[in-house]
Amino acid sequence: MDQEYNGTSTQFLARLLSLSRKFSWKQTFYALKYPNYRLWFWGQLISVFGSWMQMTAQAFLVYEITQSPAYLGYVGFAAGLPTWLFMLYGGVVADRIPRRRILIITQSTLMILAFILAALVFLHLVKPWHIIILAFAGGIVNAFDAPARQAFVMEMIEPDALTNAIALNSAMFNTAQALGPAAGGIIYAAMGPAWCFTINGISFIAVIVALALMKLKPFKPRETDNSLVQDLKEGISYVLNHPTIRILVLTVAITTLFGRAFITLLPAWAVQILHGDARTNGFLQTASGLGALVGALFIASFSQHLSRGKLLTIGTFLFPVSIILFALSRFLPLSLLLLFFSGIAIIMIFNLCNALVQIHTPEAIRGRVMSIYSFVFFGFMPFAALWIGGAAHLLGEKIPVFAAASISLIYAAAIFLFDRRIIKLR
Repeated sequence: MDQEYNGTSTQFLARLLSLSRKFSWKQTFYALKYPNYRLWFWGQLISVFGSWMQMTAQAFLVYEITQSPAYLGYVGFAAGLPTWLFMLYGGVVADRIPRRRILIITQSTLMILAFILAALVFLHLVKPWHIIILAFAGGIVNAFDAPARQAFVMEMIEPDALTNAIALNSAMFNTAQALGPAAGGIIYAAMGPAWCFTINGISFIAVIVALALMKLKPFKPRETDNSLVQDLKEGISYVLNHPTIRILVLTVAITTLFGRAFITLLPAWAVQILHGDARTNGFLQTASGLGALVGALFIASFSQHLSRGKLLTIGTFLFPVSIILFALSRFLPLSLLLLFFSGIAIIMIFNLCNALVQIHTPEAIRGRVMSIYSFVFFGFMPFAALWIGGAAHLLGEKIPVFAAASISLIYAAAIFLFDRRIIKLR
């Protein structure tokens, strides 16, 4: 086995060193050659930019009118609760109703919610409970939007462009994440929060128009007499009984619940461990986001030349190792470098798991499988924040971050040693 692994490693390293000769911008943006995906990409870029503006402005508005950090938690909980209540059913709906129709409805509803919040602020009527209710309503919409959006990618492209399209989606998201909050802060200070919400509402027009202009093959929902609950059970059973999808979803669950949990503590880490301030926290967040952007562009550029399974395996080791070293670092430049590598690795894990799950999922059940994937990804985030925040309160920041990364590393080692299925995936 050691000889086999050494030979495989040598071959993979040789291919990795030859990548510079294979790089082309055309390959990086390969999925954009499909007109439908091109419409989606630019429409989503504008819309997600507006969404980040709203999230930034909304959080600051909540704190401004309540002077209570607890209300930030209430709003976050209200937005996240519908994931547990509705997202799995959102996958059933995505297999029964044309996904473009679902997305037009969800994006239009989110636009209306943004305009309602803007009107309340413009009229000086906004109260904390308004924001909580609107956050809960937005969470319900997103519970139906996320599975349809994930499954819809395959309707816009051919299968050979799937990994590239998912990587470009991540690049687009991280670009908007880097620029949207900054723009939101500037507009909030100069014009007030209502304009942030108004601009976000207007930004949804871009993706709604893009969806309307697409020329898609007719959507053929499968004929079934099953109830929603029966369809949901079928989707869960498929994931649990499919060995490849099961382990990919488990990888996402472990990474979300343990590996990625450290992000919750970055503001405290900046002050307590690195003895910095708000700017230090900004640097840490930026380093992680920049790494994620680079990772997404790397996958978009070279996923056709490298084994997805090998890249995913590398990511499952690189991510916890970089966080373990980050937990030991007290030197800001080194901490930033390690977070940069963690950002690359986290995108390798999430992007490739997403692509591989879709590759191994039949079209008739894609919505339900992707709803389970989305449920694990979004639904476990609040629990990750809850456990690591409580542990940090009792033990300090260092021990929980080190322990969480160690759990992720043990999981990666166990999969590598006892189940070679992931590394063999193409």
